[in-house]
Formats: sequence, C-alpha cells, structure tokens
Amino acid sequence: MEFQSSEDSVASAFITEELSRQLIGRPPATGAWRDGDPSGDRQFAPITNLKLENGRELASARIAFETWGEPNADKSNAVLVLHALTGDSHATGPASKAHPTEGWWNGIIGPGLAIDTDKWWVLSPNMLGGCQGSTGPASLASNGIEYGSNFEFITIRDQVNAHKQFAEQIGVSRWAAVIGGSMGGMQALEWAIEYPDSVERLAVLAAPPVSSADHIALNSVQVEAVMTDPAFNQGHYYDAKPGFGPHRGLALARRMALLNYRSPSELNERFERTWQSNVNPLGGSGRFAVESYLDFHGNKFTRRFDANSYITLVNAMNSHDISRGRESIAAALAKITASVLVVGISSDRLFPIEGQRVIAEGIKSNLVGNKLHVVESAYGHDGFLIERETVGPLLQQLLES
Repeated sequence: MEFQSSEDSVASAFITEELSRQLIGRPPATGAWRDGDPSGDRQFAPITNLKLENGRELASARIAFETWGEPNADKSNAVLVLHALTGDSHATGPASKAHPTEGWWNGIIGPGLAIDTDKWWVLSPNMLGGCQGSTGPASLASNGIEYGSNFEFITIRDQVNAHKQFAEQIGVSRWAAVIGGSMGGMQALEWAIEYPDSVERLAVLAAPPVSSADHIALNSVQVEAVMTDPAFNQGHYYDAKPGFGPHRGLALARRMALLNYRSPSELNERFERTWQSNVNPLGGSGRFAVESYLDFHGNKFTRRFDANSYITLVNAMNSHDISRGRESIAAALAKITASVLVVGISSDRLFPIEGQRVIAEGIKSNLVGNKLHVVESAYGHDGFLIERETVGPLLQQLLES
C-alpha cells in the first residue's frame, strides 16, 4: 500500500481519504528501530574505537546492513550501495513489520536488473548516526540510556570510516563498485578519494563536491524546526508517550525538505490550485491539495524516523567538502582511480547539475561516456530514485565497464 512506500521514489500524488485514515493514531516519540524490534532482513556488524574528525572516539558501535546475491570466492563481486539522508539499508524488497517502507531502489537491484544480484553481491548499510539499526542517537549508550543529543558530532568522512571498518569485518578489501545518490553520493565520493585502492568503480548520483551555503541554510531552518518543538526537550524525549514526542517539529522539517526534493514544475502541474475537498480554502476551513500532500508525508515520516538522527545526519551533510585538507576540489578528485559514472538531474534544485559538472570535469580516471550524464526529469532531486528506466541502464553501463 502507498503508506508503506517511499515518497522519495514515487511521483507526487493527491492524498485520498483512505491514505489519511492510515495515519490515524498518535505518532511514537521516535520512529527509530530499537533493540527488541523485529530485525527483518537486517544483519549487524560491530565496529570499535572509531576515531572521529573532531578528535574524539566512538568506542563501540554497530552497522546494520542488508545483502542480496551471493559473494564469490574472494568477494571481488561486492557492490556497496549507499542511501540518501532519510533512507536506510532496505534498498530493495517489500515493506513489512520490520521494514516500514518498501525498498527505495526497487526495480534497480535484483535478479536480471541493472544491479544484477545474479552476478553481484550487493550490500547496503544504514549509515552511522541513522535510526534503522546502525548506532545513532536513539541507540543505548554505555549507561543504558539513549544517546539523544549527546551523540557525537559526525561527518561524512566519519561515516565512510565506519563503513571501512564494516567492510573489513565482512572481509571485503576492494569494492567492485561503490554507488550512492544524494548524501550517499557524498559518501561514495569520499570512499573513492580517501581509499582509492578500495574502489574499482564509482557512481555519484545527484550529489555535489561540497555542501554550499544555500544547502547549509536550508538545513539550518529544518534543524531549527525540530529543536524549537517544545516536545524535543533538548533531545531527551525517548520516554515520551505516543503523541508527546517532537513529531510536529520533525514533520515541519520534512515538509520543508520535500519542497527542495521536488521541482516547482512537478508540484504546479500535479496539484495546480486544486482544493483537497469541497471546502473552500480561501478564508474557510478547507485546504489546498498541495498542503495536504506535504502534511501527509510530513506526518508519515515521523513514524519511521528519529528527530535526533535527523539533526545528526543533516549536520553531517553540512560537513561535506571534498577539498577540506586536500588543497582543492581538483586535487581531491585527482586522487580517484576508479571508473566513474556521474549523474545529475535536470530539475534538481537541491544539488543543481553545476556541482555534478564540476565532479565530471575533475575526474582524471575513466569517466563513463566521457561526460556528465544529465537525466531529464520533472521530479527534481528525487529523480535519481524515480527515473529508474534512465538511471538503471547508466548503472549497468558502469558495472560492465
């Protein structure tokens, strides 16, 4: 049902009464996966003594991950798929009690598909700081209480270093490919720059070389929306009863984000000035359809995500700058030895294609197609998730290179 699908991977649609009924009931204090919840397809790998960029250390943590396909004898067919900000390890597969949404890249990963699990051993980890099984703010600290706002500040590079330990734990010394979109694309870039000998092929989709001032500004108002919710309680809300957590602030942050994930043309063409019901929204108690769309998906989001994790991951995105400590963007990109696929979305207003053009022009190794691939899409930033018929063949081209 649509309630269980990812709004990131489908076109915008009108909110029906049936959909609205699916959100009846108070949202939990957190939508995080917690110890004792059904594991579903998740597996777990421990990491220890993770040194962070800020000089501190995360003594003990774990990475939740899922796999598809089978490893060959030396695990040289391992493909790492990295999710976006609000994604998780469930890249493909049905929704279930253990997995609140269906796979965010269904139709891309699977037998005979672009990332062919008859050939490749595909792994997708939940990133450090997330809330669907990997250690994050909703996890229990050594004192038996959730980290909450005391969770360490982490960067994109910290998350990649955590995944490097994860790779060592599962016995992968070199990835056949590292593939990521949006925040996952930031991590993919860092993988290929920091550990060039560990990445044979690289796909960067709808991700920039640095987080711009514009992006940081957008993130700042979302963080403020969460933190000014009185129920946020300085990040200590995990004991709150359903309906008494910071769901209003988190839903507002999600609504703000959706405006940047989708394009103006899609929203205008899809909804126009349509009313949600027969009740006039002009001075009455009615609403415009686009308002109901944003509200529904904001409220839906609070049932599968954690407010502290949202802040942690948004701040990690703000840290993204491949030139930091590496002289320049060009110098950083020159470290990449992998074959590289770079994809931008024509209508992306979150990470415009100018950023992907910088990446493509800076690649000194093999660039797939010898160019930046621009996907013409009306769906904005989420086009890399939605335009499977275009994105799939590009990924296949990379994996066959």
